[in-house]
Amino acid sequence: VRLQASGGGLVQPGGSLRLSCAVSGINFRVISMAWYRQPPGKERELVASITSDHTTNYDDSVKGRFTISRDNIRRILFLDLNSLKDEDTAVYYCNRRTGDMFQWGRGTLVTVSS
Repeated sequence: VRLQASGGGLVQPGGSLRLSCAVSGINFRVISMAWYRQPPGKERELVASITSDHTTNYDDSVKGRFTISRDNIRRILFLDLNSLKDEDTAVYYCNRRTGDMFQWGRGTLVTVSS
């Protein structure tokens, strides 16, 4: 299984980014997937999830600002980040939502700073 996240970068508060996660080695279309993040010096936390039938769920801290989506044909998981805040600074990872986690990829760093 390979999980390759990309799209991070440095952005000013209020800005936007689109993260992508290319997934290979699994039957992507039938697995609920999620984005996680690990802020500096903190534990990794769940940000958003999406089921195989595209039902979504969000942590309260990002609700209304982030949007998770998936392309089952290209096997890509997306996270659109809008109205970014300083506290969104973290390394963002993708993985399955439930069950034994796949081996974590490197993640992609999002830094929100003026």
